[in-house]
This record gives sequence, C-alpha cells and structure tokens, in this order.
Amino acid sequence: MTTTDPSAATWSSWPAPAKLNLFLRITGRRADGYHLLQTVFRILDWGDTIRLRVRDDGRIVRHGPSVAGVEEADDLVVRAAKILQEASNSHKGVDIVVEKRIPAGGGFGGGSSDAATVLVALDALWGTALGVDRLADLGLRLGADVPVFVHGRNAWAEGVGEQLSPVELAPAWYVLLDPGVHAPTAALFSSPELTRDASPATMRAFFSGKPLGNAFEPVLRARESAVEAAFAALSQVGHARLTGSGSGCFVEFASREAAQAALEALPAGHRAWLAAGVARSPLHVALEEMVAGRQ
Repeated sequence: MTTTDPSAATWSSWPAPAKLNLFLRITGRRADGYHLLQTVFRILDWGDTIRLRVRDDGRIVRHGPSVAGVEEADDLVVRAAKILQEASNSHKGVDIVVEKRIPAGGGFGGGSSDAATVLVALDALWGTALGVDRLADLGLRLGADVPVFVHGRNAWAEGVGEQLSPVELAPAWYVLLDPGVHAPTAALFSSPELTRDASPATMRAFFSGKPLGNAFEPVLRARESAVEAAFAALSQVGHARLTGSGSGCFVEFASREAAQAALEALPAGHRAWLAAGVARSPLHVALEEMVAGRQ
C-alpha cells in the first residue's frame, strides 16, 4: 500500500518557493509571437512543498491533486519528471505529492517553482547529475519562469524571461495579498490595452528606485474589481504593486516589524500574509543540506 506519510523514511521533502516580479515591462515581440520582457525576480522564503519518493520501476505517479482541474498528465511536476527522465535516460521513477500554498493564477510562480523543484531534487535523488544549466534548459521547455527557480537566485531577466543576470537585492519583507482571481495569462497578453512597446529599462534606473511599473497592472485593475479592491487596501499601507501576469499584489518593507504592522492595519476580509525576500532559494539550501548529510 502506498503511503504519503511525510514521516516515512523513504519520502523526502523539498521547498518550492514563490517569487515576485518587482517590475515587469514588455519591450517588444519576437518573430514567433512571444513577448520580450524585462523584470526582476525576487525569491521568497514562502511557497509550496514537494514530497518525493524514488521508485525503481520507472513510473512517475502523482498522488492527490496539485492544482484544481489539472490532470496528472498535464501537471508541470509530472512533465518535469518525465523530461528529466528522458534527457538523462534514467530508469528511475518517482511518487510525487504537492502541498499547495501558492495560489494559482496569482503571479507568484507556483507551477513553475514546483516544476523546478522536481527537476533539481530528482537530479540529485536519481543521481543524473545534469547540472543547473542543463536543468534550466529543460525547465524552459515547461515555462519561461522555470529557469530562475532552477538557478535559485534573484535575477534581472530579459528575453521571454530566460536571460538571467544575478542581482543582489537588499533584505526586505513583503505583505502579499491574493484577490482570489485566476488571471488568464494568454488572454492578458492578447489584450488590446496592454502596452507592448515600452522603452527598455536599465539596472541603474531600477536600483535608483525609479518606479518601472507592471504592464499588466492597468489591464487587470480595469478588468477585475477584486484586483482594484486589493490595490485600494494595500495602498493604505504602502506602494502597492502587481506581481507577474497574475492577480497577486504586494507591498515591500525594510523590516518584519513594519510589514507586520502594515498587515495588521489592512481592512478585514482580505487574504494577506507576510513573506521575506531571500538571497538564495530555500530549495538550494535544502539540496546543500542533503549533500552534506551524505558526506
């Protein structure tokens, strides 16, 4: 009988951290129709948990749901395991359990992070040793946000989000708010109101504190009353921003105490919580701890 008891010795537990886009500009479009972006990814200390158990029969099995309505064959965690299996010619399999905390469609990167965690963790557990660059290439086949989670560091991103340059960001705490709206990314990208020809930003402008905005913010605020209400609530405690192409919003603070005070000052009825920005992904910290434990 299969057990997904997290205390079982054969299961391992891995973080799948969320992210924020500290700004997001669309500067053009490639010949293949994909939009060219600029953004800064900030990795958080909060997110989903992926539980894995290696199998010897080559089967890849998801236990329980991941995101509501997503079939097992279409789930990014299953697809990530299969891509790694094919690329490495591994005969190993895996049982997968996803403990979801990151809201779907919020722009916090949940599906991409889950996929990246499966790639990175299974590369170690299966002993495939493809390395982070090869894993990031595989991850790009699953989604443009997957490579930043594979690399596990805050980054300035361009292209479709895959051209990454690591950046050092000051410590910060965030009040995150989920309006409960599943933002349809494809529909937003095709929106006639979307600004697709913004002038390119520079790292100097970003680090000087110049507000660079999020191209999707005016579109979502106009379309979704819940997003507009979220901005109205957060604007009472600080400068509200949208993350990614989702509906999730946030305000940045320099300390936990300031963030906690802002959280407590929000009007009742909003799903909001705290998270800290980190310099390195909790996934990579967990990987190092596993490797150290084997030595």
